[in-house]
Amino acid sequence: MKEGRKRYVEELRKQLRELYDLFGLNVIEAVGEAAGRIYRIVHTIKGSAPMFGFLRIGTIAEKLVHQWEWAHEHDILAEPDDCKLQRYHACVLNGKVLVQQLSMELDIYAQEMELDEEQEHRGRTVGLPASSRLLVIDDDEVLRSYLVRRLRLEGYEVDETADVEGAQRLLREHSYELITLDLMMHPHSGYELFEYVKDDPTLKWVPLVVLSGRDDLHDKIRCFYLGADDYVTKPFEYEELSARIYSLLKRTKNFEQMAFRDPLTGVYNRRFFDQQIQVELRRVARYPAPISMVFIDIDRFKSINDKHGHHVGDVVLQGLAHLLQKHLRATDLLARLGGEEFVVVLPGVPAEDARTAIEWILQQAHREPVAQYEGKSYYITFSAGVCEWSEGLDCEEWMKFADGAMYTAKQSGRDRVLQYEEGMTMAAQEGHKLESRRKRVLIADDDRILRSILMSKLQHLPIDFVEAADGIEAKDKIARQPSFDLCILDGVMPRMDGIELLEQLAAQEAKPEGLQILLLSGRSREEDVPKILELGVNAYMHKPFSMVELEVKVKQLLELT
Repeated sequence: MKEGRKRYVEELRKQLRELYDLFGLNVIEAVGEAAGRIYRIVHTIKGSAPMFGFLRIGTIAEKLVHQWEWAHEHDILAEPDDCKLQRYHACVLNGKVLVQQLSMELDIYAQEMELDEEQEHRGRTVGLPASSRLLVIDDDEVLRSYLVRRLRLEGYEVDETADVEGAQRLLREHSYELITLDLMMHPHSGYELFEYVKDDPTLKWVPLVVLSGRDDLHDKIRCFYLGADDYVTKPFEYEELSARIYSLLKRTKNFEQMAFRDPLTGVYNRRFFDQQIQVELRRVARYPAPISMVFIDIDRFKSINDKHGHHVGDVVLQGLAHLLQKHLRATDLLARLGGEEFVVVLPGVPAEDARTAIEWILQQAHREPVAQYEGKSYYITFSAGVCEWSEGLDCEEWMKFADGAMYTAKQSGRDRVLQYEEGMTMAAQEGHKLESRRKRVLIADDDRILRSILMSKLQHLPIDFVEAADGIEAKDKIARQPSFDLCILDGVMPRMDGIELLEQLAAQEAKPEGLQILLLSGRSREEDVPKILELGVNAYMHKPFSMVELEVKVKQLLELT
């Protein structure tokens, strides 16, 4: 049967070529002979195609048979040649669309057979490419159906609609990676959809490919100015359109990775979260269902950075992101808001079930390390707050409630998941006020000009500065004011340099807990590095240094985002 289908496809291609030739003939004489040949071809296709499983081809051929039935009726063939010629041309005109459909269906069946043969050759099911969801908008039913089936064969998930109203409805209900839009539609043209798509913050990043029967320069310019990403003129080769779609999707994925993904953990960032949460709330408004938000914060994350270094802290953040992704559903939204804080949105899940799901993930964190670095395993716990959305609650309040529940979980002993209750928000606001106090930085350097430059370049940050001209003065100020968050310390100073200061603080165990040290030095000897790290230096920069790089280091050490 398989071999028979392959041979039949070859024969059918020959028959279609002959049909195209007959439809293109300028027939003046022998009209009856040409019409009879067309009738015999389509009659043969109608009878044989279903035998090989090509049912759609058989159905189309049957319509052609009805059109050309007259070609074997003797009374009609006896008519004058001009009457037969008029009937012939009318059937050719009406039949071209059906012959084109036959050609499209044959291409689809041939591709399906190639996929089946590849599966059999490999001895296993061939997985389709990672699915992207596309929307095809076109009022030409034949072309739309053809495009949908070809795209689905390539592994895409495809929705279709014939008009602007249907497109707007589908765009409200689903998320798409790409849209193809026919310009010339009735009763509304494709232009009316441009404003709807490009003015919506949740849709304006979706690639839009215009399909138009008009090869008009003005149309092309107008579409590109309105926001089209590509313009394809009908008729087109499907393979070219497929390549354009693939290229746009690949480029968009790369852009999404840069614009909407957290570069450290790979999960979505705050920018994407703010956009997508509006999509979820609109969906709930249209189709009421529970939806819950969870704020997650790693317990004592600062101590991980202080004790093991920021490189270990980064690995821990990646590990928690992986743990959450592993145990959340594909429909859940996970984003990193900044620092050690993550947010999860669970559509269709009430608060109690969301709490149960996050508690189960917390138990997994107890059982297995979230990260390993240089042979050492790192375990963490986290605190989480859950809040279910209710009618009338805006997004900002919803986030505050989830954040309040999370902060209450921290204040209650950490390592737990709490569901929001009234009053938790106020406690969180008070706690965050304390946490968001201005940082205190001691600059210890004998170069007065350098101290002035440092304070000038960093003054836009929430920092209060204290100056020291040498190591002795710096030691005295650290002893009298142990609440410094950071000390920017010169390695070489009169009376007592930075290294000597660190040695004395270590010997006397006088270094305040949590004090970060950024050492600046004009010496570049590699043998100095192990020594300064042993003395508790958190970051090290050689003079001369970049002020931009120094600001980045300060932000990291003070955990300013």
